Parts: sequence; C-alpha cells; structure tokens
Amino acid sequence: MWLIDESGRAYLDCYNNVAQLGHANPEIVEVMARQARKLNTNTRYLHDNIIAYAEALTATLPPRLKVAAFTCTGSEANDLALRMARTVTGARDVITMDWAYHGHTQALIDISPYKYKRKGGKARPETTWEVSLPDAYRAPADWPRAEVGRRYAAAVGEAAAQIAKAGRKPAAFIAESLPSSAGQIVLPDGYLKAAHEAARKAGAIVIADEVQIGFGRVGSHLWAFETQDAVPDIVTMGKPIGNGHPMAALVTTEEIADAFANGMEYFNTFGGNPVSCAVGLKVLEIIERDRLRQNATKIGDYLLGRMRKLMNQYEVIGDVRGLGLMLGIDLVTDRKTKAPAMERAGRVVERCRELGVLMGTDGPYDNVIKMRPALIFTRANADLLMDVLAQAFADTEE
Repeated sequence: MWLIDESGRAYLDCYNNVAQLGHANPEIVEVMARQARKLNTNTRYLHDNIIAYAEALTATLPPRLKVAAFTCTGSEANDLALRMARTVTGARDVITMDWAYHGHTQALIDISPYKYKRKGGKARPETTWEVSLPDAYRAPADWPRAEVGRRYAAAVGEAAAQIAKAGRKPAAFIAESLPSSAGQIVLPDGYLKAAHEAARKAGAIVIADEVQIGFGRVGSHLWAFETQDAVPDIVTMGKPIGNGHPMAALVTTEEIADAFANGMEYFNTFGGNPVSCAVGLKVLEIIERDRLRQNATKIGDYLLGRMRKLMNQYEVIGDVRGLGLMLGIDLVTDRKTKAPAMERAGRVVERCRELGVLMGTDGPYDNVIKMRPALIFTRANADLLMDVLAQAFADTEE
C-alpha cells in the first residue's frame, strides 16, 4: 500500500486505481518474469495464454457477453468499442454523460466532456450529446428519492429524440458504471437499467466503461454495472486489469462481433500478448482466492462510517459517498446551496500529502476528494487514512 519517495519517505497510497493488488505484488512480478523468460511476442502468433485468459475473463460476465478483444490501454478499448458501435449501427452520434472521461484518443476526447469542456478543449462536437450527470446529491429537491434514477435516465431518451429530429440515430450510449472523474458518483438506483432501455429503443449500442471501476473495486460485484441489475452490449476494462502491467480488454456479444467482422480486421501488436495474459490470469486468481471483493466491501463500509462521523464535525463536508473502495467526499461552502468548495478540497488533499497519505480531487469543480486504495487495504490502513484526514480538516480550518 506504500510508495517510497527518493528520500526514503513512505506514503500511504489511497489514490492509485491501477495497482489493485498493491505495488510490486510479488506473485504478479513472478508470473510476469516467468512468462517473459519463456516467450513474449507479436500477437499474430496464437498462444495458449490468450485463450485461457479470454475464457477466464468472459466467465466472470453475463452469458451474452462472450467475445473478447485485447488492447494495451483503456483508451484503446474504448476507441475499439466506439468503432464497433459505429460500424454495426452505421451511425455516428454518441450519447454520453456530462463530465464523463473515456480516454485520450481524438475520438474519445470528442465524447468526453471532462476533456473538451476544460482548458484547451474545443467544445462539444455536433455528434456528441450530453445527458445530465446523475448526481443524486445534487438532484432537484422536488424529485422523490425513489424516482431520481429514472428521472435522470429520461435524458437519454430525450437526447435520442433530438438526434432523430436531426434526421439521424445514435450509434452508442456510453457510461462509466460509477463515474470517477466526474466526482465519484454512485449512480442512483435504477439509472442504468432505464438508460439502457431508452438507448436500445433508439437503436444505440450500450457501452459500459469499467476501465476505472472494474475488477472488484465496488466490492459487492466484480463489475459495477451489475450493482444496477443492467447488462450492456459492450464492456471495456483496463487500469487494474494487470495490476500496473499495460493491458486492457473489451468484451461484447457474438452478434456485435459478427457484424463488426466486415473485412477490416482488428489487430493489435501487443494486445493479449503472452506476458499480459499470464498477468491478467493471476490478477483474477488473486482477487477471488484472497476474497478481495469481500475485503473491499468490509473496509469500504468502515471508511464510509468514519467519514460520516467526520461529516458531523465539519459543515464543509456536504456529502460522502462510495461503493467498496471507490470513495468520495464532496466539499461545499454551504450545505443548502451546495456550492463547491474547491479551494478547501485542494488544501485538505495537500495537507494529507504532507502528513503522508496520498489522495486527489476531481469532479466538475475539483471539490470532491477522491480515494481509490488497493483492494488489499487493511483496517490499520483505513484508520491511518481517517486519522490523517481528520487532522487535515482541522489544520485547514479558517
């Protein structure tokens, strides 16, 4: 759980969502080295590891999701998903959540408000349609709690209607199953199911972006979309898939894969190479063998409980939220207006760094303190995190 700087000082890493099993996990290092000593090569050469990993990975997903493709990064996986959706539907338009982030290629920046709305961005392309970020904390006050998810999801159908009005149809609806860069947003109950229904009714392919949130981080399930009782048409994954080793994947249905096979082959020199697949297999094995999803649930619930107690002490904390070990603290200048307290959030995070704990800020206004520790996080780690957070809030009081 620790990072050591050049002076030898140790920092508790509560920010890194790549080293899901901890930094330099010895079992991962060993399997990587063992396979590298034996063979690593261009993926034109078929190797048993890619078959074994494809079978192990697809076995964790709903039955209809059974065809895997491998890449080196989450951006590549999302880019391929977008290419599939546009090829299969013959359409170009994409419905995306406000403040979503899906990757760094130009095609993905064009559907990532988190990028094109910020400095250097060139505003929303005409083929991109934003729907409101389904932030239950900032939902209209007159919405009944049980209706929040469904009401936010209605925007997907409205966007599809606008596309139809323009004489086109949507190629895809893409959504992170728990929007991270948008501020650690836990989707309100029923959102994904209703949003998927509206998207499919309009002819769109449904893409679940699990690059940041997959592989057990939510604790209760391996994949966050499962917490919403929804099944997408394409799932993309990356970041923790190799515990820091650069690999990523996409899994889809046979129907979409067959329709995509139009003669322009998909090929990736390194995606699914023997070393990557050996590492991926070991990651899946460790998550299940060591009951790390259960640990994420237990420690995550403990942290949320302590964060709620901290919220009782400090008015600047407007909301605490999370699932498993994907956690956020939303800071506000006023609990009634919910105006973001971005400056205070930055000071709290910086003070935590000075005290030896690493975390970050994110969200549309950088006012949400963002924590994503490894699934091996212990109760002692959690206590240190909370003690330092409490100290940082006290030290930054004006």
